[in-house]
This record gives sequence, C-alpha cells and structure tokens, in this order.
Amino acid sequence: MTELGEALAAQLRAGDLLVLSGPLGAGKTTLTRGIGAGLGVRGRVASPTFVLARTHPNLTGGPPLVHVDAYRLASAMELDDLDIDFAGSVVVVEWGAGLLDGVAESWLELDIVRPTGAGSESDSGDDAGSHGDGDGDGDGDDDDADTDAADLDADEPRTVTIRGFGPRWADSPYA
Repeated sequence: MTELGEALAAQLRAGDLLVLSGPLGAGKTTLTRGIGAGLGVRGRVASPTFVLARTHPNLTGGPPLVHVDAYRLASAMELDDLDIDFAGSVVVVEWGAGLLDGVAESWLELDIVRPTGAGSESDSGDDAGSHGDGDGDGDGDDDDADTDAADLDADEPRTVTIRGFGPRWADSPYA
C-alpha cells in the first residue's frame, strides 16, 4: 500500500481530493503514509482519528498533505467546520464517502478491499482494532516506537479500485 501511495503521489497536485473507503485494517492509513512520503511531507503520517484532521507541511516546496478521518463526522457541515484548505493542499479523507458533495469539482475515490482471512486488523498497523491508534491511550497517535515497519506494510492481498470524477481526471486512466 505504501508503494501505491508513493506512485499515486507523483500524479497529485494542490487541489486534489482523495476519498478512501475500506474496512478497518484495509490499509487506508498505510496508503496515506505512502502519499505523504511521495509528496515529501514533514512528520510521520498517522491516523488522525481523534484530532479529525492533520496537516503535514511539504518539505520540498509542494502542497501540504491534509489527512482527514471522517469516521466520527455526521455531516458535510461538520467537515466544513474543519476549515480545510482544499484548494491549496492534497486532501486525503478516510471514511468520507457521502460527506464531500460540493467540496471539489474533481476527486478520486479509492475503494480498498482486503479479503477475509488476509490477516487481522491488529497486525496491519492501520486502523487497529477499535478505529484508533492501536496503543490504547486514546490520543490518536501510535506511541509504540518499536512497531516493526514490516508489520505496517505486510504483503497481504488487497484490491484497490481507483475512480476519478470531474474534469481533472477525465483524461486519466481513472476516468
């Protein structure tokens, strides 16, 4: 998932919106880590579950990455209250299906499917267990510095469907 994110980042620019869907442990945050690495952003990309949104400034002069977890949001109005700079950033929204109507003229939807039995939610390093950070302290940050990077990118089968909407993606392979 990390490599897919890095490859996708090469195609992204300020104003791009990505909506990630998939069950707990599917790899949404791991994909977003790859996007962050590919964009050259500062800081570790972690699930923003309890803070709802994190902005990662770009170290290479490109757009920042805004990582949103919309799991606890009930409406598009609550998303709007976050005051996200959609035009000046690459925005990745986990669990955002149905909350982004009218936010952008163009967007990418990424649906991630992880077959049943392809590992457990707790071993994926993504969205562990109770849609939190997996360390049990409720702060939204995975404080376990000993987490093995190989566990985060376990080579497990996933199917990712990418669909582009709007003029930005009309002539792309995602149309």
